[in-house]
Amino acid sequence: MSLTSTAKRAVQTLIGEIGNTRLGRVINEAAVAAAAGATQTIRHDGTELTFAVPNALNRFRADTFSTKEEETLGWIDGFPVGSVLWDIGANVGYYSCYAAARRGCRVFAFEPSVFNLETLARNVALNDLSDLVTIVPLAVAEDVQIGTLNLTSTDHGAALSTFGQDFGHDGQPMEAVFRYSTLGISLPVAASMGLDQPEFIKLDVDGLEHLILRGAGDVLVHTKSVLVEVNEAFEDQHTEVTRSLTEAGLKFVESRRWDRAVDGPFDRTYNQIWRRPNNPFPLRAPDAGT
Repeated sequence: MSLTSTAKRAVQTLIGEIGNTRLGRVINEAAVAAAAGATQTIRHDGTELTFAVPNALNRFRADTFSTKEEETLGWIDGFPVGSVLWDIGANVGYYSCYAAARRGCRVFAFEPSVFNLETLARNVALNDLSDLVTIVPLAVAEDVQIGTLNLTSTDHGAALSTFGQDFGHDGQPMEAVFRYSTLGISLPVAASMGLDQPEFIKLDVDGLEHLILRGAGDVLVHTKSVLVEVNEAFEDQHTEVTRSLTEAGLKFVESRRWDRAVDGPFDRTYNQIWRRPNNPFPLRAPDAGT
């Protein structure tokens, strides 16, 4: 065993022993409360937002807000004021909040993870956006179904979960560390529930995008633009996404690697932007001025 592993195990043992004492429990509870209440303010091109940062993952999301997905921010910047956005796979709501604050969008944020929902709700509240952002705590699927939500992490802000399937973002089998049964709905069913018809759809559900679009029905007919995450090495996903959006009358605009700093399993993962040619909106380049 290495010196580093030995030291790590010793620290974990010490923390565990301290945690079993009355004083240790008080300290642990205070530390958890402090982490849950921690926030970070970001500024992007004149828009200021405050996000909950209960852990290192959320601090990373805040630190890289302006650079991690520049194409997503640029896409949102082109929305007409007051547009309707369905953010499917909203995670903790960074882009939902940005669209609402930046463009006054009416946002429906779909997120099934119980671990992400608390932070998502905090972020909406911290930015006083409850009148614009509606949280839909359900999975989205090809059709209505009761299925298993498989998560690869229970951290707040974690991604790479899958609903009703056993494969991940790359089409390969995934190993879940936590799972539970929940309800999934299709896009047409969501529309029938009284939600405003989406003018824009952001779809990022780590591998199920093609299934959701295959069951989208008439919802896509009136949609001006879709931003969808696609792993081009996952051939079934890539092919089916292209087919569904093309048949809906949308045209491919551009494809950008979703995080240019990440290699390995994500080096063929891109955000694709599709747009209806007869109802264009200004697509702002990420590095352009407002």
